Amino acid sequence: MQDRPNVPELLEAVAAFLREQVVPATEGRVAFHARVAANTLDIVRREVQADPAAQTRELKRLQALLGADVSDLHAANRLLCERIAAGQIGADTPGLVAHLRQTTRDKLAIDQPGYASGAPEN
Repeated sequence: MQDRPNVPELLEAVAAFLREQVVPATEGRVAFHARVAANTLDIVRREVQADPAAQTRELKRLQALLGADVSDLHAANRLLCERIAAGQIGADTPGLVAHLRQTTRDKLAIDQPGYASGAPEN
């Protein structure tokens, strides 16, 4: 067991330092890159916190959709792509569109959380 601060807290602290100390004390290219670095740390923090659960849910949806006991998310996505390309699965396949929408929402929650919260459900 790790003591505090944990990984998300460390990432949050460094991002806050960049935003609150480095950006105001710099300008131009350095300030821009400090903002980019802070945003990158925020994405990494959200991924560390949310992505394992999202990946587990995505794999379960893919297993149900594909009717296959694939244990690797990458392999399951590759199989989905192959079946779509072969015309075996399409937009009319029950559950496909819902799966793709949920996967996109989960990814947006990490990459662009403000956008994801406003994304329509349908």
